[in-house]
Amino acid sequence: MADTPKIRLRDVHKRFGPKTVLDGVDLDVGRAESMVIIGGSGSGKSVTLKCILGLIHPDKGAIEIDGQPTVDLAAREREQVNARIGMLFQGSALFDSLKVWENVAFGLVQGRGISRADAKPVAIQTLGQVGLGPEVGELNPAELSGGMQKRVALARAIAAKPEIIFFDEPTTGLDPIMADVINDLIVACVRRLGATAVSITHDLASARKIADRIAMIYKGRIIWQGSVKEIDNSGNPYVDQFIHGRAEGPIKMDVFRP
Repeated sequence: MADTPKIRLRDVHKRFGPKTVLDGVDLDVGRAESMVIIGGSGSGKSVTLKCILGLIHPDKGAIEIDGQPTVDLAAREREQVNARIGMLFQGSALFDSLKVWENVAFGLVQGRGISRADAKPVAIQTLGQVGLGPEVGELNPAELSGGMQKRVALARAIAAKPEIIFFDEPTTGLDPIMADVINDLIVACVRRLGATAVSITHDLASARKIADRIAMIYKGRIIWQGSVKEIDNSGNPYVDQFIHGRAEGPIKMDVFRP
C-alpha cells in the first residue's frame, strides 16, 4: 500500500549483557524519503541500523520492510531482502585485494550472479556517476585518497540500483570540502534511484544536507523527529544541546576524572 512506510520499527529493544542499547525504538521511514538518525556515541545509532539489516537480532519488537516482518526471517529470505539494500560503510570498507571496479561490481557478481564481463561496464558507468573516470577502475583502493575511496564506496552501494540505501557516518574522516562533495553525491544518487535512505551521523552539516527528516536517538530511544527546518526550533533541550555542541545541558557524557 502506498501509505505503508518503507521501513517501520516498533518497540525495538536490544541489550548486550547488562547494557541496554535500544530501549523501545519507534521509527517510520517513508518511501523515497531520506531519514537521518543523529545522536552521540553509544546512543544506539549503529545497532538500530544493524537490527534493520538483520546483522543483530533484537530482543524484542517488530521491524518491517514494505509492511513485511523481517526480524525472524530464514537465511534465504533475509538474503532476498538484503539484495534490495545498498550500504555505504563507515571507513568505506573496500576490499584491498580487489581493483576498484571489482569492488563496485562485488554486489552484482556475488549477490546477483552477474558475470564479471557484464558487471564491469556497469561498475565503470557507476563510477562515472560519482565523478570518477574509467581509469580509476583499474587502480587498487590503496592508491586512492580518502575522498576517492568514499566515492568508490558510494558507487558500490548504488551499483545494483537498490530500493534502500544505508549510510553509516558517510563523511567521517573527510575534510569539510570533500564532505560536502560526498553529501551532494549522496543526494543526487538517492534522488536518481528514487531510493529510501537511512543515514546515521553526528555531523550536523551532513544531516542538514542529505535529510528530508531527522530523528534523534538518546539512550536507546527516539526522543525527537521532524523536518530539517524544524530542528533549530525543536523545543527539545536534548536536541538543542546536541546541535549546538554544548557541554552543559541534559545530555551527560561519561567522563573519567582521576
